[in-house]
Amino acid sequence: MEPVSIDALSALDAHLTEDERMIRDTVRRFIRERYLPRAGELYEKEEFPKDLIPEIADMGLLGASLKGYGCAGMNAVQYGLLLQELEYGDSGLRSFVSVQGSLAMYAIHAYGSEEQKKKYLPEMAAGKMIGCFGLTEPDSGSDPASMKTRARKDGDDYVLSGTKMWITNSPVADVAVVWAKLEEGDASTIHGFIVERGMKGFETPLIHGKMSLRSSVTGEIVLDECRVPAKNMMTGRRGLGGPLGCLTQARFGIAWGAMGAAKSCFECAVDYARERVQFDVPIAKKQLIQEHFAEMGTEIIKGDLLTLHYGRMKDSGGITPQQVSLCKRNNVGKALEIARTCRGILGGNGILLEYPVIRHMLNLESVYTYEGTHEVHTLILGQTFTGHSAF
Repeated sequence: MEPVSIDALSALDAHLTEDERMIRDTVRRFIRERYLPRAGELYEKEEFPKDLIPEIADMGLLGASLKGYGCAGMNAVQYGLLLQELEYGDSGLRSFVSVQGSLAMYAIHAYGSEEQKKKYLPEMAAGKMIGCFGLTEPDSGSDPASMKTRARKDGDDYVLSGTKMWITNSPVADVAVVWAKLEEGDASTIHGFIVERGMKGFETPLIHGKMSLRSSVTGEIVLDECRVPAKNMMTGRRGLGGPLGCLTQARFGIAWGAMGAAKSCFECAVDYARERVQFDVPIAKKQLIQEHFAEMGTEIIKGDLLTLHYGRMKDSGGITPQQVSLCKRNNVGKALEIARTCRGILGGNGILLEYPVIRHMLNLESVYTYEGTHEVHTLILGQTFTGHSAF
């Protein structure tokens, strides 16, 4: 019999609107025609396809879930579907779009002044200005409240000092949303600042030696007495809730994206198993291989249904950070397991960039960690269910 695809078995299309299917299919064609033919080469050379940014912007994918200021204003499901298709191509490509839209642009949209929104968002939506998001530090990852980056008022400016680490897009960014502690009386409060390329004391060195997310540009943000005009402070939100609100937006998209990576691995492994002959038969006829596909296919469909359910909730009335943690933890964890299983099915060929599996598997090792580690999301859910904090 002919194999049945994941999408056909899940029957997800019946629950999507015509516009949602159209956006998904448009991005799907783009990925297959414009990205996948060079995906392995980009990964091997540690290159991000900057030449594709205008096309990505023209499709309305930058800041896609935001309204106004040149943004597409897509609903949560539309946005999730496009991220899934991007990550089918590569996690690095999805990360670029996520950081631009769900972190940098979202922060300005949610917490910035009208002047800031008008200045930055249209340029960022058009891909003419690239953004990054500076929260994580060398000694402050899962505990962002322990950040050491400081801001002090000096006349009409703020002076920022500190280092941010593992910052997607920073080496190519025109603008950085940076979070720092500002001394206010006897206490310090976290504030967001918009730092522009060219401001004295602002450097973004590239991080070398990555074996994961090689097609993503990752660097640091070094602030050495960086002078930022007071008008560049985002005054719409004070405290840790500001950056955490941005992370919640990004985590929701990651839950969708991870299923795209899982589908790419799954489809590759199915095709390979149907063609790879051992002991005179395709290995797809072997019971242990079929068990793998049964388990993986079930988890992918469950992941799709989970994100669709919460996506509809997000559009109709909103979802809680705990629900987003559940999505991110489940889908990324399952996607990584699926990638590892598919690598095994491909045997020695599974480590070749000729196939997408090893690339996705290594990428997902990073996705498993960023935007809240798997363990942190486990503790969030544990606290949610028991009422007791283990942090």
